[in-house]
Amino acid sequence: MKKIIVVIIAAFAMLPFLACSGKSDNGDGMPSIGVTIYKFDDTFMSYTRNAIQLNAAGKAALVLVDSQNDQSRQNDQVDAFLSRKVDSLAINPVDRTAASLILEKAKARNTPVVFFNREPLPEDMASWDKVYYVGAKAEQSGIMQGEIAYDYWIANKASIDKNNDGILQYIMLKGEPNHQDTEQRTYYAIQYLKEKGVPVQCLAEDTAMWDKPRAKEKMLAFLEQYGGRIEMIFCNNDDMALGVIEALKSNGYFQNGNYIPILGVDGTAPALEALEEGTLLGTVLNDSDNQGKATFDIAYALATGADPLNAGWEITDGQYIWVPYRKVTLDNYRQYKK
Repeated sequence: MKKIIVVIIAAFAMLPFLACSGKSDNGDGMPSIGVTIYKFDDTFMSYTRNAIQLNAAGKAALVLVDSQNDQSRQNDQVDAFLSRKVDSLAINPVDRTAASLILEKAKARNTPVVFFNREPLPEDMASWDKVYYVGAKAEQSGIMQGEIAYDYWIANKASIDKNNDGILQYIMLKGEPNHQDTEQRTYYAIQYLKEKGVPVQCLAEDTAMWDKPRAKEKMLAFLEQYGGRIEMIFCNNDDMALGVIEALKSNGYFQNGNYIPILGVDGTAPALEALEEGTLLGTVLNDSDNQGKATFDIAYALATGADPLNAGWEITDGQYIWVPYRKVTLDNYRQYKK
């Protein structure tokens, strides 16, 4: 009896979601697109979500749902979309390794899929000709972070190199484990410095899961352990960089010349404010506007039976739409303020 009650409650909980999901319910003849976002309160993904909604206005019956960083919840959301016969899916996966299961479900209903921001494994992308990916090349963001760090080291080595040993001692705060952005931003930022001949030493490296409060907590612990030995801080995204800034401010940094250069990625509005106030050295713009637009454009083409090649985007290897990153520093940040 308890199990029956739980099922009934779950079914009623899904009714509002299902009622607005299918093309048969809106009656306006627009194609229906089901969109899942791994977590609505992720700053960058909130920008991408807004861009998808903006581009969908008047063209598609769009349903956006929050997977709340829960892959099983996202799987259920995909099932609900497919049961209502949406015309295409746009998926920002909680776990990119779960793409194979989502594709199995979609293929069974012949419903094309656009993954975005979190890149599925190559073998999953190669498993079907109705799957696409929209994102940015993560190694590019790492290289650009390294370029900003290198330029600052060359111009300010005397003030950065606190112990005068000629080595850049740094902290690395990483995003989600196994995420392509985490792995490649971490590697390529430091690799660029090495290739340019900058001796580096990693004092500490840890994950803060893209999260500002976690990054603040981690940074407070690093300050206790390493204190004045830290010469630069790399963060895989801006939210973590902002958490680091809060930790440093609470310990008297950014006053009387007490400064540690910090680097982020995403180019969010709060990060640009930090650039303006002088607490963030630089970031790398992850173009949420164009990622959102490309995601919708490809999903819309698939939903209407059009050829994605005619959607206005360059498609690499028949499946990938790459949106380029851009370096953002105090010299050019104004052009990216919204």
